[in-house]
Amino acid sequence: MIRAIVTDIEGTTSSISFVHDVLFPYAREHIRQFVCRSVQDGAATPHINDVRMQTGRMDMSLDEVADQLIQWIDEDKKITPLKALQGMIWEQGYKNADFKGHVYADAVACLKAWKQQGIQLYVYSSGSIYAQKLLFGYSDFGDMTPLFTGYIDTTTGAKGDAKKKKKIATAINLPAQDILFLSDIEKELDAARTAGMKTVWLVRKGKVAATATHPQVNSFNDINIANM
Repeated sequence: MIRAIVTDIEGTTSSISFVHDVLFPYAREHIRQFVCRSVQDGAATPHINDVRMQTGRMDMSLDEVADQLIQWIDEDKKITPLKALQGMIWEQGYKNADFKGHVYADAVACLKAWKQQGIQLYVYSSGSIYAQKLLFGYSDFGDMTPLFTGYIDTTTGAKGDAKKKKKIATAINLPAQDILFLSDIEKELDAARTAGMKTVWLVRKGKVAATATHPQVNSFNDINIANM
């Protein structure tokens, strides 16, 4: 019996193009100005110092920190201080109505239905928890954050690490077999299954393969949790 659902964002609840064509370029465009202005914003300072620690160069100037962050963006690195600073920049974009968080309509409808059935809903993404809340808080469908019991990022561990998936089950305080993990990435699904979770592979584009290593669906509407 499924009692909790953990869902990825990119390619699962939301389009990959929104993240790569809207969010990432926006952060890249604004990150130098944001970093250089951080002397007036104490909230950003710990993350900037974390960049220095990550590179082993504690004497980096703010311009050099910005250069490093832009390089990480271009390389699509999943590095904690980068994700934290991106989230702070995206907050400005959401609040200025420069964009709204994209969420598929089928995901919205099913998440609401599952919530009404008493199923706990969690988000698990390489983006910071802050960024996750922003995307769902300023979504095309309004504030969706009340739907979720919790948010999980990669400070818990790499997304393809089965040991970290076990930690997620422990944190949710449910047997792993009562948790359904949704993603568009096979490696992440493999890790979840190794940890004992049920899995469903979202294939937003292309045909569903009956012989796939995990059950595949094109839409949240095709997920039948009653049969799991």
